[in-house]
Amino acid sequence: MSRAPDRLSIPQARRIALAAQGFTDRLPTGAPTRSHFTRVLGRTRLLQMDSVNILARAHYLPTFSRIGPYDDALVDRAAWRPSARAPRLLAEYWAHEAALIPVDDWPLFGWRMDEYRDGRYRHTREILQRNRSQAADVLAVIAEKGAVVPREIEAELGITRAPGEKGAWWIRGEVKHLCEAMFAAGTLSAVRSEHFHRHYDLAERVVGEDRVGRVVGRRDAHRALVARAAASHGVATVADLADYYRLKAAEVRDVLPDLVDAGEVTTVQVDGWDEHAYLHRDARLPRRVDRSTLLSPFDPLVFFRPRTQRLFDFRYRIEIYVPENKRVHGYYVLPYLMGEELVARVDLKADRSAGVLRVLAAHVEPGRDHGAVAESLADDLRRLARWRGLDQVEVAPRGELASALGAAVH
Repeated sequence: MSRAPDRLSIPQARRIALAAQGFTDRLPTGAPTRSHFTRVLGRTRLLQMDSVNILARAHYLPTFSRIGPYDDALVDRAAWRPSARAPRLLAEYWAHEAALIPVDDWPLFGWRMDEYRDGRYRHTREILQRNRSQAADVLAVIAEKGAVVPREIEAELGITRAPGEKGAWWIRGEVKHLCEAMFAAGTLSAVRSEHFHRHYDLAERVVGEDRVGRVVGRRDAHRALVARAAASHGVATVADLADYYRLKAAEVRDVLPDLVDAGEVTTVQVDGWDEHAYLHRDARLPRRVDRSTLLSPFDPLVFFRPRTQRLFDFRYRIEIYVPENKRVHGYYVLPYLMGEELVARVDLKADRSAGVLRVLAAHVEPGRDHGAVAESLADDLRRLARWRGLDQVEVAPRGELASALGAAVH
């Protein structure tokens, strides 16, 4: 933008937000490469993680939404399997919940690591406080053995499980809690196996001694994180900026004057928003957005639900934890972006044994052309199915879009 506007309409704010998140970037003409993934990361700044794998794990989906079908190994190598030719780009930490962040951003979370020096959760803190010596033993095993899972540490220390006790992640022994406490404190980092298990290792071996040793003051870190959030949003309120890295609104307000003075952001009014917003200096206002794609429930474009409603007039809630008989739209529901609007939502499941992408429900937003939405969505569902190695798409008769979508798919 040659001159920052004083006022924006909702459609203008929407296009700015979509451009900031990479939805107007040129799509790859061939197979996506590491440079394409790096460009996505430059837009989103983080990839939220989640253990649900009914379709694809959450950290894989935002890249698909921005560059189309790609090899998941691009993310895996960037986060967990680096090489001399392709060094590590990402590390896991508590950013927007559990997330993959650029490895160079690790020092910006030192203040949070200080806050979590005894762990993130009360029960974990209690275990660490009464097991300081055992924590030292756990750390010594990791220092000697390298990246390990808790059961390997238990075996090394001669710790046995009670008879009949399961080893699943939701029944954690004290070693697991100690590892989690040291992970939150930044003493440990982690890499993931192909089965998504955390293998804990010394932070300096994962992210590098220089990054671990670099100290960034709390206020300086907040300023840098708010600047990153502003760039990734394009235009945002204080609440939007705070949510991106789970800062407090007061912490955002404290550093915003610095960013205004430096010319990184300017204040702007968005029609219909109760609060004034902040427009990043690099924000672009495209004339139109032509992208259509499915979005993860944890995509940075939509993971702050109040912003999603303000920008897109789209009320969105994840219903994974809602009892089945009380769900409105389904278990794992993906919003559908068509042009510059969210026009539908689909409950999806990858039936890997049958080779089928199952559309368990398909809902369209009021006032949309069912036929046009169904035709576009059918193409994107087929693209998603191919990416996940599935041979076909099947649409169940649930939701007001199901009939038109089923016809379009077949």
